[in-house]
Amino acid sequence: MEYLALPPGLVTTTTAALACGVRPATIRDWVRRGLLTRVGGTPKRPIYRLADVLAAHAAPKPSRPGQRAVDHVA
Repeated sequence: MEYLALPPGLVTTTTAALACGVRPATIRDWVRRGLLTRVGGTPKRPIYRLADVLAAHAAPKPSRPGQRAVDHVA
């Protein structure tokens, strides 16, 4: 169950993913990699600042050896 109401500027994992056009697993990956920090909620229902989510989305992502390149077409 999602939260019924959050203060302005805070989002759940699902809403953060929708805002960035990615899957919720990507948001959780950004947290694991240190690109995004939870600001509240519970371990199963974390909450993030929308500004932090958008900054993580825009941040350059570190690459790993052997990782496939992704072409971004504007």
